Amino acid sequence: MPRSYEKRKVERKQRRCEAIIQKECHIQAQEESSKYLAILNAGLATGLTEELVLLTAEQYGKVAKLLMLPNKSYCFLECMGQEDAELIFANMHGRANVGQNETVIYMSYFQQLPALGVDTWSKSLPKGLVLIKDFISEEDELAILEAIDMESVTDDSLKHRKVKHFGYEFLYGVNIVDVKHPLDRKIPKECTKLWVKLATVNEREHYNFEWLVPDQLTVNAYEPGQGIPPHVDTHSAFLDPILSLSLKSDVVMDFRNGAQKVSVILPRRSLLIMSGESRFNWTHGITPRLMDVVTTTKGNLTVKKRKQRISLTFRKLRKGACNCDFPLLCDSKQSGIIKDKKEVIQQENAVQLEEFNVHSVYEQIAEHFNETRHTPWPKVTEFLHSFPQGSVLLDVGCGNGKYLDCNSNILNVGCDRSQGLLQVCKSLHYNILRCDCLQLPIRSRSIDGCISIAVIHHLSTAERRLKSLQELLRILRPSGKALIYVWAKNQSNDNKKSSYLRQNKALNKEKTTADQQRQETLKQLEEKASQSPVLLPIHTNRTEFLQQDVLVPWKLKSKETQKNADTFLRYYHVFEKEELQNLVKQIEGVTILSSYYDQGNHCVIIEKTENQETTRKTIKTAL
Repeated sequence: MPRSYEKRKVERKQRRCEAIIQKECHIQAQEESSKYLAILNAGLATGLTEELVLLTAEQYGKVAKLLMLPNKSYCFLECMGQEDAELIFANMHGRANVGQNETVIYMSYFQQLPALGVDTWSKSLPKGLVLIKDFISEEDELAILEAIDMESVTDDSLKHRKVKHFGYEFLYGVNIVDVKHPLDRKIPKECTKLWVKLATVNEREHYNFEWLVPDQLTVNAYEPGQGIPPHVDTHSAFLDPILSLSLKSDVVMDFRNGAQKVSVILPRRSLLIMSGESRFNWTHGITPRLMDVVTTTKGNLTVKKRKQRISLTFRKLRKGACNCDFPLLCDSKQSGIIKDKKEVIQQENAVQLEEFNVHSVYEQIAEHFNETRHTPWPKVTEFLHSFPQGSVLLDVGCGNGKYLDCNSNILNVGCDRSQGLLQVCKSLHYNILRCDCLQLPIRSRSIDGCISIAVIHHLSTAERRLKSLQELLRILRPSGKALIYVWAKNQSNDNKKSSYLRQNKALNKEKTTADQQRQETLKQLEEKASQSPVLLPIHTNRTEFLQQDVLVPWKLKSKETQKNADTFLRYYHVFEKEELQNLVKQIEGVTILSSYYDQGNHCVIIEKTENQETTRKTIKTAL
């Protein structure tokens, strides 16, 4: 029996854990016994497995249900009866060493189990995604592993994993292949059985794949803790579908489409077929970690330690532009006419960078971003009030919609790429639509005014920034006006610091303090930056910009603790003085009415002066 001091210590820990569960799960702990138990200090987040919980608990009583929640350091048991719960409690509370690093666990009785939200495992697979388990036999697996011979690959093939190419080399950073230089190393003949089986599946299920025999293979060897960033295989480079064969072990792959996320367990020797919408309109990636949360045969969640996994990605090269129906992630649709290989490389590089370091990030920080964006900037408000009653205004990249109710005498419409931010606008009953700023689904010459506030600086090439301006001009009526804000490289003007710099308390107090703080987190940020499609410098928040193309950290904060929960890296192209004006001057049929510097931003107000036919010709010339 614990001594009095130890007993009070245990009780304090219990009360603290119970308070967390009550706040997060909205259920109440109780002193009297019930058939519902919680393990207060061990769960999926600490590496606790279903097998260990049941193996330990069922020595003392029968368990009807085990409930383990993703990312939580606690879990719940529903016992067959109250007597079973009492026996489990008496023998495990403060006694069983099944916590992290074999620490002792603490338990409490609860009134009920928490209500479950929709998890990523209960969702349907993205449309076009096919998972075939046991696609090959163990003998075929051994034959393929011997043929690809990953043991011969040196450790420096990629920073985070071993990789080997067959047929054509996959060029990382631009995510295409060099079609003019095929490799002598062809896809091993041991893979031939796969195409025979694939043809049978295609015929039986009427998938209508564009190809059945690939000409390019990339083999990746993933050690525990390694992964790959969310990405889409380049539309213009490869046909539909993309195949992924998993060897040696299982892994969880995450698919994302805006705010939607679906986690898919890829079993050993399974074939994943990404076709249609899942291939063209969803990103896929593997989160770097040592354990995956997976479902069990009993329908529970548990954790499974990762082992080495070998993945074989099969592709078929495309000749010509992509003609898919999914423009958001399509490099062919975004770039318009593909002129030559050099342009394809630049364009695809940009699409992947923006998807990983802009769009994906905003989906994850949408809630916190909304909390920080609430006060309209005075000069933007002034511009909005310059329009007469009944005018139609489009806010391109409206975010949480803070400018959509500044002038109630005009029709305000907002559009954004982020589903999470649009949900905020929807809750406020704003007029909104989801689209990309490079391809606005708006009729030409139909809008009286546009604003683009802190949007264009997220586009990673001059051509894409120019295209976004051309889209604004296209939808404006003659004499229509637009206001554009972009971050300035110089965050000081007339010897005055911008509000961005003034918020850096550490910098304003003592530079060495800021340097010390930066060193503490730099290693972690560099690890995140290395997963980006393009290697870029990491900007130190609240300091002057040293380069134009940078990754800017966004520190996500927990509502409960107000401590940094995670840090994301957003891509920015910060503008030099007059760079925005010079970009506008490349377009005919537009007049710059004014340009100014406003709190660390370069800003212009432009007016459309030509008819739409002239503008259309101008766009073609600029492209």
